[in-house]
Amino acid sequence: MSELRLNPVTREWVIIAKQRARRPHEFTRSHTPGSLPSYLKACPFCPGNEAMTPPEKFRLEKNGKWILRVVPNKYPALSTEGEKIRKRDGVKHTITGVGRCEVIIESPLHNTSPAHLPLEHVEEIIRVYRERFLEAYRDPRVEHVIIFRNHGEGAGTSLVHPHSQLIATPVVPVQFRDRVNAGMHYFDDTGNCLLCDIIDAELNDRVRVIFETKCFITFIPHAALSPFHTWIFPRRHCASFAGITDEEVRELALHL
Repeated sequence: MSELRLNPVTREWVIIAKQRARRPHEFTRSHTPGSLPSYLKACPFCPGNEAMTPPEKFRLEKNGKWILRVVPNKYPALSTEGEKIRKRDGVKHTITGVGRCEVIIESPLHNTSPAHLPLEHVEEIIRVYRERFLEAYRDPRVEHVIIFRNHGEGAGTSLVHPHSQLIATPVVPVQFRDRVNAGMHYFDDTGNCLLCDIIDAELNDRVRVIFETKCFITFIPHAALSPFHTWIFPRRHCASFAGITDEEVRELALHL
């Protein structure tokens, strides 16, 4: 089993998972989207190759065929089996590597992406995000859930078939704690919500706003950390993605 180790200087928890070294890289190719086939015999995420993945956790079907599947990661950094055990040996702090690692296979087509899928399909992807997010938090060992999507070889994608990932960890990452603390400090100083005030400032400036709808605003942050750093903020004051409504799901699909 993997384990999480605490870096006492940075306060970051690092997952040490030797089994991740066995991840497949033979599917990584320098393709342009137009050069990819819609089906690849060797791809475990393509229809007909379901036996190449672990048993699925969820599937969404249309006309008798699946359009979206959720499967456990075949090379998980964390295990669904075992107890959450903390250990301390001087400055060395560890936690057993329990949690969840899931793959959301977004489409049966090998050569597409959310940007090219029908809007209704993107809405279904977001709904599945919500359901798997809530399901992960039902595990008492889980403290934090992250849903992310890599795109391209440079981002670490080992399979080009469109997919997202969910990781549920037994600790809260320091980066998330820092953001919560920043919001708490801002509220102590002003009595206002930090994110709500950022939205108001961006709408007032009208310089960095990319797109806005009734429920969301997409913009470049004033202090962007990278050339294409983009934030999507909900207009409704809500503490968690778990609270997203069906109306907001439809609008968020427009922003993605």
